[in-house]
Amino acid sequence: MKSLKAQNHPLSDSRYELELLESPETGIPFSEKLAETGLFPLKPTKIEILQLNLGKMCNQVCKHCHVDAGPDRKEIMSREIMQDCLEVLKKQEINTIDLTGGAPEMNPDFRWLVEAIRKIKPRANIIVRCNLTIILANPKFHDLPEFFKKHNIEVVSSLPYFTAMKTDSQRGDGVFEKSIKALKMLNEVGYGKEKSGLILNLVYNPAGAFLPGSQDGLEAEFKKRLANPYGIVFNSLFTITNLPISRFLEYLIRSGNYESYMEKLIEAYNPAAAANVMCRNTISVGWDGYLYDCDFNQMLELKVACQQSQHIRDWNQDDLIKRQIVINQHCYGCTAGAGSSCGGATA
Repeated sequence: MKSLKAQNHPLSDSRYELELLESPETGIPFSEKLAETGLFPLKPTKIEILQLNLGKMCNQVCKHCHVDAGPDRKEIMSREIMQDCLEVLKKQEINTIDLTGGAPEMNPDFRWLVEAIRKIKPRANIIVRCNLTIILANPKFHDLPEFFKKHNIEVVSSLPYFTAMKTDSQRGDGVFEKSIKALKMLNEVGYGKEKSGLILNLVYNPAGAFLPGSQDGLEAEFKKRLANPYGIVFNSLFTITNLPISRFLEYLIRSGNYESYMEKLIEAYNPAAAANVMCRNTISVGWDGYLYDCDFNQMLELKVACQQSQHIRDWNQDDLIKRQIVINQHCYGCTAGAGSSCGGATA
């Protein structure tokens, strides 16, 4: 399976995606919903998290991927851009650094970056969004669990379900088996185990055009089904709603579910979730150094509304904290039901 970009698919063009999202069929404008609940314009609360997209290259081509990542994507963050990010971390009180991709570990400077961040921020929370199968993809990645442990990295990993059929249908044949092996490797070095201090969290994305169930309920079920028969333990489960962009948007249109899915999101709008959306305390940095309110806006090429501070090398803390967050219809995904963020439910 190729990425949408490699297929020259119309949805690989962010402008086309935005035209679809802004069409009358998507329902009430998100800005109106925010205004009804006293949240428009949406403004930051503080900047606590710097999320770095290290590139769109990935060893998997997942059906729901909002990044349209895959082996055929060559966009990779350079060491020069990483150095610009490190300069910001030296000057700002940002103590959570979230490394994502693609598969962030495929960036040739991934380990260099982690070590550099640790020197600057010895006590910072460094998160890596690991797809699990990367650990087994090549012998050079087999020691990733030990590397993660050495630098006390929080590991966040997607696992669509606790069965092979549902996991493989979303992420590819054999992914479940490889994911189980990788989870066992992480457990072996202490990840997810009580009192180890090594945090292993899993992420659940629905496999179809519906919202995730209760985060607490799903976490309990996942813990039970992974403990027996696999003997796997982990800390928390995060539920993340699939946003109607990129490959999931392609699925919605192809399956005839687009309009009904947007209706579900709009009907499930929750003001409490909207008040806690991740864009209010996060800045997302693209592989090329441009700044976005979140990873989803990044994929739609919606840069931060700060003309003088749109690139990491031009970072201006005052401008960024005063900015108005850029919104569109896809934002309903983060405010539906219990809410959704890179850290799971928000309400």
